[in-house]
Amino acid sequence: MTMIDTTYEKRNVIILVIAQAFMGAQMPIIFLSAGLAGQSLASNICWATLPISVLVFGSMTTAPWLSQFMQRFGRKAGFALGAFAGMIGASISAYALYISSFEVFLIGAYFSGIYMSAQGFFRFAAADTASQEFKPKAISYVMAGGLMSAMIGPQIFKFTSEAFVIPFYGAYLAIILINLVGSFLFFFLKIPVLPAPKDKESAGRSLIEMLKTPRIIVAIICSMVAYSLMNLVMTSTPLAVVGCGFDTGTAADIVTGHILAMYVPSFFTGHLIARFGVRKIVTLGLVILTSAGFVALSGVELGNFYIALILLGIGWNFGYIGATTMLASSHSPEERGRIQGLNDFMVFGMVTIASLSSGGLMNCSGGDPVQGWTAVNLAMVPFLMLAFGALIWLFMHEDNARQ
Repeated sequence: MTMIDTTYEKRNVIILVIAQAFMGAQMPIIFLSAGLAGQSLASNICWATLPISVLVFGSMTTAPWLSQFMQRFGRKAGFALGAFAGMIGASISAYALYISSFEVFLIGAYFSGIYMSAQGFFRFAAADTASQEFKPKAISYVMAGGLMSAMIGPQIFKFTSEAFVIPFYGAYLAIILINLVGSFLFFFLKIPVLPAPKDKESAGRSLIEMLKTPRIIVAIICSMVAYSLMNLVMTSTPLAVVGCGFDTGTAADIVTGHILAMYVPSFFTGHLIARFGVRKIVTLGLVILTSAGFVALSGVELGNFYIALILLGIGWNFGYIGATTMLASSHSPEERGRIQGLNDFMVFGMVTIASLSSGGLMNCSGGDPVQGWTAVNLAMVPFLMLAFGALIWLFMHEDNARQ
């Protein structure tokens, strides 16, 4: 097993925090733009959120090969490739808006998904050179970088979405610039490329062997549920807010509050994991996600939207960072290319289903936006049952193992 060199653990975390803050700003811009632009471009309103689904599908299908690419050529090369794909995706999306083509817009969304996949590996890269003690804090700090992206992204959207005659055209031009400038950050990373394994034994466990490890499979399930529920509800939020009589600026403010709630807890999530254990923090995250659903179902006043989306963000933070820490602590450096790629493939596979379902539930499951919003939040139930069931099984398995 390769020993972890922790010499640059804090330097790498700082760089990845900056990348998460600056380059991550494009994700709230895309999530705000894509559904509303899709609603105007699609011939059928039921497909309004399809661009977001394609974005996540692009991330899902990219994760396995991009993880292997990073294993062979290093994180720096993989992140640079992701930024380049982000520029291509934004360029295609801007062109699609110019020619009013929904089909071309979907192609741009797919390429943007490649960037989304690369950004997803920032959290794992933070753990690559971190000691076992610093690992949950490193992951948490990098995720905290999203706090700045939560403030930057929606404000850029506000200033650029109507800057041109074509709605949202300016937002995608801003994304091109973000990727171009941000890609230079990766030159300062110091994460060594692992040598190719000399034999089967030094390559670590197979995927099948790793998936038989209870902590790994439960970590994957909880990551899938936390991320997919967040995406399921957030994807429909701009449509629900506008559909209930509020303006797009209010929708942007609610999404800002949601994204702040996603990342502000990251300043202490790692410390909570270190103190109380990762299982309890993941469980707490799922409980908070459940409460978000209850608040959303209780009404469509402005306060309901704000509180539900804030709880949704906090629940995602505890659930997703906890599950990521659980996974990162359950494999060796040699195994990370396989299991991290599979993890994000499965996570974004579930998120693809959630985002695709979100538009249909919101626009086509009832006679008005209130009924659609109710359907979206009721759809959280089976996801939560799966995650709670997996955690209960893990608690029982590990408690019995200690006896």
